[in-house]
Amino acid sequence: MNVSNTAILGLQWGDEGKGKIVNFLAGDFAAACRYQGGHNAGHTLIVNGKKIILHLLPSSICHKDALSLIGRGVVISYEALFKEIDEISEYSQGIPERLKISPACSLIQPYHNLVDQLKEKSNSQKTIGTTLRGIGPAYEDKVARRAIRISDTMSENLLRPLLEETLDFYNFTIEKFFGDSPLALEELVEENLSYGEKIKPMLADVSMTIKKLNLENKKVLFEGAQGALLDVDQGTYPYVTSSNCSPTGIAAGAGCGPLDVQDILGVIKAYVTRVGEGPMPTEIFDDTGEYIAKAGGEVGATTGRPRRCGWFDAVLMRRVIQTNSIKGLCLTKIDVLDGLDEIKVCKDYENQDKDNVFGECMDLDSVTPVYETLSGWEKPTKNIDAYVDLPDEAKAFIVYLEKECGVPIRVVSTGPDDQSTIIRTKA
Repeated sequence: MNVSNTAILGLQWGDEGKGKIVNFLAGDFAAACRYQGGHNAGHTLIVNGKKIILHLLPSSICHKDALSLIGRGVVISYEALFKEIDEISEYSQGIPERLKISPACSLIQPYHNLVDQLKEKSNSQKTIGTTLRGIGPAYEDKVARRAIRISDTMSENLLRPLLEETLDFYNFTIEKFFGDSPLALEELVEENLSYGEKIKPMLADVSMTIKKLNLENKKVLFEGAQGALLDVDQGTYPYVTSSNCSPTGIAAGAGCGPLDVQDILGVIKAYVTRVGEGPMPTEIFDDTGEYIAKAGGEVGATTGRPRRCGWFDAVLMRRVIQTNSIKGLCLTKIDVLDGLDEIKVCKDYENQDKDNVFGECMDLDSVTPVYETLSGWEKPTKNIDAYVDLPDEAKAFIVYLEKECGVPIRVVSTGPDDQSTIIRTKA
């Protein structure tokens, strides 16, 4: 087997523009596969001039010649899944044939959403700024071995006893700990069975589908949700998501071998953003931060919450690149920096114990960034599709990031549509 599968990974706190990059590259692949997360992700695409926001579906869904796979590492809300399919009806012809979902996926149930919301509202619980969509509680159930999986909703004989036991646990928590009203069993049974019947045509052995494609010398593109700094193990814990969104999650979440991904591309924004709580050493608190947020449209695609903006952090990027075997970078939103007199890049942290910074805990609360100040550019980069046409200062910025990160920038995005893309070397 001589085939090169590729993974696309966001290297920051999410919102790096992975959706555009996956959609742009998906035409060269037989399939794209989501391997973790849930509908807490938000990938924005521009297809034929139309803005599309995906949460659960792989960003290849608009490519009618490519399969879209959802691996067993994804937690699925039935309601969110079918709502999203309806919303992209213009591109959804042949969905049962093109969308393949693992029956081993764990399901997000109404009690997960409720507990998620009650936790965030509770004075006794630490607020971390989740999307309140039940993702964390659903993953907790998976680890605790009480999750309801898609396969369980194929039969009432399987489903009912599992739901009875799990709902007893959750209703006790909802009533006794949070003082809220319990959920009814019969409604949950009926709803799950109805959705189970509806999803049947889309179920497939995703693991074997990937293997079969590779044996036919066809490539698969693996699409991570969130970003590496939100990875539950590698990220800025506890302000992280509940899954392994780094490439370490691919083998388990997609069901392929750990050596089946030969090329890992990292997506980085020309600055950094994050939604919710948690440390962000290079956060900008002045008018420049507001300018970048406005110019970049920095509002969460899933939550609608404003994103915090900061200068590019090369210190964190070097670590993430090293720990995730990144071979090349895709730089997005360079056009957002158009018109700035100067641009800063964090190249080091001042007076910081290196063993602590680069250690296991990602303790960033007390670090002080050391910046390199680069010249901005007057000529707009927006929608430029040839590297030679970029302003010299923008080229210098790209070269500087390459030097600081230690890997080549292979793709530069100058706008949200596919045409606004520069290929520096073949991705």
